[in-house]
Amino acid sequence: MDPERLIYPLTKHVVLGPAMRVAFRPRVHGLGHVPRQGPVILAANHLAVLDSFVVPLMVPRRVHFLGKQEYFTGPGPRGRATAVFFRSLGAIAVDRSGGRAALDALDASARVLERGGAFAIHPEGTRSPDGRLYRGRTGVARLAMRTGAPVVPIAIEGTDRVQPRGRAVPRPGRIGLRIGAPLRFAGRDAGVPRGRAAREVTDEIMTAIRELSGQEYVASYAPPPGGGPGGGPGGEAERGAAENRS
Repeated sequence: MDPERLIYPLTKHVVLGPAMRVAFRPRVHGLGHVPRQGPVILAANHLAVLDSFVVPLMVPRRVHFLGKQEYFTGPGPRGRATAVFFRSLGAIAVDRSGGRAALDALDASARVLERGGAFAIHPEGTRSPDGRLYRGRTGVARLAMRTGAPVVPIAIEGTDRVQPRGRAVPRPGRIGLRIGAPLRFAGRDAGVPRGRAAREVTDEIMTAIRELSGQEYVASYAPPPGGGPGGGPGGEAERGAAENRS
C-alpha cells in the first residue's frame, strides 16, 4: 500500500485525532453543514498554528490545505519523512515567493475541488495577532466562483489560548468549532469585473465567519508574524497565493 494513503487514516483516527480530543475536548457545532461528498471549501478564521490541523482532524472528510514549500523540501531522511507526513494529511505545497508558483498552488487547490474534494483555507492569510478577525484575502472567493464549490464558514475558538503566539507545543485546554450553512457563489462574477466580485464575495464570507465567532472585525489585512513571512500550513501560505489573483 502507498505509505501516504496509510498514514492519513492512522493519523486522523488512531494517533493525532484521538490525542487532540483528549487534550482539547473540542466542542463542534453544525457538523451537519459539511457536505458528506462533493466539492466544498472550508473557510475558517485563524488564531493559531494549531487551527490548520484542527479543521482536517475534526471534519469527517479528507481535507486538503495549503502548506509552506519548506515542509516538502527539507534535506535528508527527516526532510523526506516530513514531506510524506504533510502530503499524507492532504497538504498542497505553496511557494511563498509569489508569481507563477503561487498561482500554481491555487490551480492545484482548484483541482482538488474539481475532483469533488474538500479544501480548507484561512482567508485572513495569517494568524490574527490579537484575536480580532481581519480582512479576508480574495483567493477563497476566486476558488468558489471558478469551481462552483460551496463555501462553509467555520469559526475556530480557543486555539489562541491553548497555543498563544510564540508557543510551539499547545497546552491542554478546551477549543471549539462553529460551522455555518454553506454559501454558494457560482456565477457571481457574471457581467461584473472579476476583482470587484471577488472582493464582495470574500467580504460576505468574512461576515459569515464573524457572525459565528463573535470576533471584532478589522477592515485591514492582518500583519504577518514578526513583520515577515512565516506560519503554519493553510494560513500564511495562502497569503501570497490568494492575492496574486486579486
